[in-house]
Amino acid sequence: MMRNGGGSTGASRPLFTGLSPRKGGNAMLILTDSAVYSLAGDSEGIVPSIRYHGTGVRSVAEGTSLDALAMADGKVLVLAGGEPQSIRTGIEDEIASLGILNEHPLELLIGTEPPYVYNLTRTGPAERNASFANLEVRDQWYTPWGGPAAVRSLARTGDGWVYADIHVGSIMRSADRGRTWAPVTPQLHVDVHQVSTCPAAYDRVYAQTADAFWISYDRGASWEHRAGDLGERYGRCVTVHPKDADLALATVSDGPHGDDVHGQLYRTEDAGANWTQVQGGFPDSTKENIDTFHVTFSSEGVAWATAENHLFVGRERAGTWSVFWEAPESIRMLSCRRP
Repeated sequence: MMRNGGGSTGASRPLFTGLSPRKGGNAMLILTDSAVYSLAGDSEGIVPSIRYHGTGVRSVAEGTSLDALAMADGKVLVLAGGEPQSIRTGIEDEIASLGILNEHPLELLIGTEPPYVYNLTRTGPAERNASFANLEVRDQWYTPWGGPAAVRSLARTGDGWVYADIHVGSIMRSADRGRTWAPVTPQLHVDVHQVSTCPAAYDRVYAQTADAFWISYDRGASWEHRAGDLGERYGRCVTVHPKDADLALATVSDGPHGDDVHGQLYRTEDAGANWTQVQGGFPDSTKENIDTFHVTFSSEGVAWATAENHLFVGRERAGTWSVFWEAPESIRMLSCRRP
């Protein structure tokens, strides 16, 4: 259990590429401490281009026609071709996660530390969600280091359900696009590091926790712990193929701290009933955790993962892996748009 890494909040002169809205392709955003890169496809020879150059980016979210960047100063930058739009959110809390609910008109969901959820439209400022702020279970949320909990990740479905994982405090769910909130069943392990959904199966929710992988088939009303082949190890990241709800990737390690935590990437084709470690083309083990947001699927089903400053691509249903790109610094986050 540990904090998500954060970029420098120091000022720098931002550079925007002025990219036009994307159409199709395996587009993806790649966040480092000093830049946000855009990857337009997965073909050999394609190199990520700088979408934004500057420090202080806390989280990114890729959409179909626009990208959103949450900044350490509380602003959100919307990139949609031409000059970016800066929205003053008025949020004083530290932004930990960002999600796009709708692009036209723009609706964003922002998770923070301390754990609050904010609703933001293009006109701003953001509105702290009263339902989330008044949840009775809030007094059970904690961190092992004594600081405030955080809304570590957000996930949504195409029919309006939204999930927010609390580190540490389980998962909260909303059936009305983030307006009203309630906790999932308490049988889920409370130390959640990422929540994920699948466009092909709205009823399913996937969670990677300090007790590895859990899955729900009824939107969080009940859960199954499927961590046998993972050795019930410490989990960080989970992502699901957009067209196959049984195909998922998850990362595990020996724990949150240490000189070598033996971070590993696993793959399942049966929703976690059986897991196989990803080897060959991807490191057998990493010294640090393969963290939240470090593994993802594109909307076309191409798998991506990062270890330190290397970006790996997984083809053939994430069955074969290779190095795709070496970034100039460590990669903090990957974001692919979801159908």
